[in-house]
Amino acid sequence: MDKSSFAGVVLALAGIFAGLILDGGHIGQVLQPTAALIVLGGTIGAVMLQFPLPTVMGAFKRLAQVFFEKKNDADATVKLLLGFANKARRSGIVSLDQDLASITDPFLKQALMLAVDGTEPTELRKIMELHLENEAESEDAIMAVFESAGGFAPTIGIIGAVMGLIQVMQHLDHMDEVGRGIAVAFVATIYGVGSANIFFLPAAGKLRHRISDERRRKEMVLEGVISILEGMNPRMIEIKLHGFHSAANKKPKEKAVAVEAA
Repeated sequence: MDKSSFAGVVLALAGIFAGLILDGGHIGQVLQPTAALIVLGGTIGAVMLQFPLPTVMGAFKRLAQVFFEKKNDADATVKLLLGFANKARRSGIVSLDQDLASITDPFLKQALMLAVDGTEPTELRKIMELHLENEAESEDAIMAVFESAGGFAPTIGIIGAVMGLIQVMQHLDHMDEVGRGIAVAFVATIYGVGSANIFFLPAAGKLRHRISDERRRKEMVLEGVISILEGMNPRMIEIKLHGFHSAANKKPKEKAVAVEAA
């Protein structure tokens, strides 16, 4: 669970509602199902018109990653790669074939499979970097969905406010209700601006951060597999891989991985 995301949403809403109450209002004034329906429905419809349905559905599936962070243990990945490096140094790269079935990471499994099959390091890098580039294009589209929703929502909110004002203007013979009707009409604007700046745009930023971390991890995996294929000393591989994650700013572990004699 990402405590920052949950705390951010709660803090933002609490600040808004607290300001409303301190100003003499009450929460019921901004709880308008009609306004929420106009903004949410209009925003989703506009996004579906802009992007293919699979991209929109993919964005909704990624929504959980805004609040729940997938565990990305870089140290464990480094340790796994160093284990493969030691084994390949001792018994040859082909000996890693028996470890492929136990690998759960698809990217690592594919890269290591190519290495075991005798792919040249340069060619292996080209193949896996092409995979990363294609994946990056798909992931950029996912973030663009939320960014577009953040752009559409305020405008849809204004549309909702204008629709509410039209209804109010049709009942000018009841002047005592005009003020209340205008106040209700502008709730749609609040929903549009609020959803864009409290949810859609921040969600796009958080997903960008998640995707960046995952890409960095895959680049580390690719560099590790290529280093193993090139027969690099495991101690050197460890130093290289520590440069890819957050622990790179710290000194590598004093106790280097023991290298067994070939």
